[in-house]
Amino acid sequence: MAARSSRQPSNSGVSVTPGHIPVLLNEVIDALNPRDGGIYVDGTLGGGGYARAILDAADCTVLGIDRDPDAIARNEPLLEIYGARLRLVPGRFGDMDTLVRGLGIDAVDGVTLDLGVSSPQIDVAERGFSFAKDGPLDMRMEQSGESAADVVNTASESDLAHIVRTLGEERHARRVARAIVQARTEIEIKTTEQLANIVRGVVPKSRKTNVDPATRTFQAIRIHVNDEIGELERGLVGAEQILRPDGRLAVVAFHSLEDRPVKAFLRTRSGGDGRGSRHMPDAPAGRPPAWRLPTRRAITPSDGETSINPRSRSARMRVGERTEAPSWGTTKEGDDE
Repeated sequence: MAARSSRQPSNSGVSVTPGHIPVLLNEVIDALNPRDGGIYVDGTLGGGGYARAILDAADCTVLGIDRDPDAIARNEPLLEIYGARLRLVPGRFGDMDTLVRGLGIDAVDGVTLDLGVSSPQIDVAERGFSFAKDGPLDMRMEQSGESAADVVNTASESDLAHIVRTLGEERHARRVARAIVQARTEIEIKTTEQLANIVRGVVPKSRKTNVDPATRTFQAIRIHVNDEIGELERGLVGAEQILRPDGRLAVVAFHSLEDRPVKAFLRTRSGGDGRGSRHMPDAPAGRPPAWRLPTRRAITPSDGETSINPRSRSARMRVGERTEAPSWGTTKEGDDE
C-alpha cells in the first residue's frame, strides 16, 4: 500500500516537521520555486511536511487542504510558528477552486498534490487502512460516509470483482470477490485482519516479492471508498482553474493508477497528444494549450532518498506550468484511448 511519508531521519535540504519525511521534498520545492509574496496550495496537507518546506523557502502563504479532520488538527501547532502565512482548510483538494475562491483568493502561484494514503493514517490501526495491525475495516479519509466494511458486506460479487480488478489491478479479482461473498454469509466482515486473511486464502504469494497478497485488494477498496481517482481528476482541473500564468503544479504519485491520469491530463492539455485518452477529452480544435511541460519525463527519487525512505521507491512526480490560455474546464466522461 503506497504511503506518502516514512518515519525516518531526513537528509533533505529544507526543514520539515520532525518525524515526517515527504517524498521527493526537494524536487517539489525546486518545481514550485516558492517566491516572497506568493500563494501556494498544499492540497494533501497530511503531516505538513510540504507546507512547512514551502513556508521555509520563501516569505509566502500556504493554503493547506485536507479532507481528514485528524490531519487538520495535527497541523494546528504550525499556526504558532507561521501565523497567518499558513491557513488550514478542511475539505477535498478536488474542490480546491471553490475552497480557494471562498477565501477571497482569485489565483495562486503553485499547487502540490501528494497522492495516496499518508503514514499517519496507516500507522493508526483504528483508521482501518492497513492490514499490518488489526483494526476496524474503515478506510474513510473523511471519517464519514460509506466505509470499507459497508462495501465488502453489501456489494455484489460482480461489483466487488470490478473494484478489485480495476482499482487494485488484481488478476485474481473474481476469486477474491467470490471468497468475500462466501465468507460474509457466515459472519460479517468487520476487521482488517478478517479481510486480509480471506484474500490471503485465495491469492497466491508472489515468489519474486515480499508483497502481501492482500495489498492490491486493500488498495482497491480504499480507492473506491474515497473516490480517489475521481478526486484526482477534479483536483487537476481545479489546479488548472486557479493557477495564474507561469504557476506550477507538482503531483507525486505512487502507482500507475494515479500516475496515468496525471500524465494524460498534462500531455493532452499541453498539446502533446492529439489522441486524447480515457482519462481526459480530446484537445478541441484550435484551443491553445493550458499547460507547458518543464520536463516530459516523470521525476523519480534519488538512490539516496530510497535508501533512507524505502517507501519512496515507487514515487513519480510530474510537473506542469500554466500558460496564459483559459482553462479547458471539466473533464468529459467515457473517453476511450
